[in-house]
Amino acid sequence: MSKYPATIEQLITAFTTLPGVGRKTAERYVVYLLKQPPAVIGQLLANLQAASRSIRLCERCFNFSNLALCDICKNPQRNQTVVCVVSDGTSIQALEQTGVYHGTYHILGGTVNQLEGIGPDQLHVAELVARIHTHGITEVIIALNPDMTGEATTLYIIDALKDSPVSISRLARGLATGSDIEYADDVTLTAALVDRKMIQQ
Repeated sequence: MSKYPATIEQLITAFTTLPGVGRKTAERYVVYLLKQPPAVIGQLLANLQAASRSIRLCERCFNFSNLALCDICKNPQRNQTVVCVVSDGTSIQALEQTGVYHGTYHILGGTVNQLEGIGPDQLHVAELVARIHTHGITEVIIALNPDMTGEATTLYIIDALKDSPVSISRLARGLATGSDIEYADDVTLTAALVDRKMIQQ
């Protein structure tokens, strides 16, 4: 028998759908929020609703944006001929913190994962190929996690770009196998970017 009212149980269940949030963590979140003044909860809800209404995906790189193009894609000071391919937006935040990369990005929207039913056709690979041919891209840096799904996706991208007029590089092995880019420290990410290895030229 549940020790919480049904409405609280529903909230806890909703929180467990978030990445990395189990039952205990969800329970702590819900109990904490319910102890807050109504104004705090109201502001949180208002912020979520505002983001839901105004945030869209960049038409070029699929990063979150308020406009058709994100701040990075429309920045004339970024090197628009170099594209760093990542699985999601959290990797962009991590790479930007290094301060050494000044190109643009392309978010795939995940990695190939047959166990979760994610195939290549569900990723933004076709858009990457089209972008190379329409925006004068000269180098593609593959910055995916060095795990099994990241490696499978990397191989697929290399094959998809084999006839494209670009150089292909990947982050150097400063990143430990099985690690996540968004949790790597700045020194490791800087070394990985600077020492990236060329795959195709």
